[in-house]
Amino acid sequence: MIEITFDTLDLTAIVARVARDSNGAIVTFLGVTRDHTADRKVLFLEYEAYRPMADKQLALVADEMKERWQVQDVAIFHRLGRLEIGEASLAVAVASPHRQAAFEACQYSIDRIKQIVPIWKKEFFEGGEVWVGSQEDQLSKQAAASAPPGL
Repeated sequence: MIEITFDTLDLTAIVARVARDSNGAIVTFLGVTRDHTADRKVLFLEYEAYRPMADKQLALVADEMKERWQVQDVAIFHRLGRLEIGEASLAVAVASPHRQAAFEACQYSIDRIKQIVPIWKKEFFEGGEVWVGSQEDQLSKQAAASAPPGL
């Protein structure tokens, strides 16, 4: 179950979509809007997506999880639009007969979503606003900045 929505995320309803008698573990992740980034006070966030590709890439992440782990059911929900402090932007529920597979697949999904899904976040903070890239983008920039000249 993959959904990109402007609606508030209901974790209980999302968990219900993956619950069944054959699953002994359900692991969830809820990404929530925090009130700061580094030394800046965040006021709110806005999320945008390239929907045709974002839907396709979220489905790909779910398929990858099922291929790599003994995961039977996956639900990934992502919000778009304006999110206030404390509101959830991403909910992942992974159900499996055993907990280790569910934990590993859930962790993988969060990292993979940031890598390949075209959903962008804009932070509005006191004194300005900025588009925030993926973690992969930030790590690449940091590595490039600290590399010796000529490499």
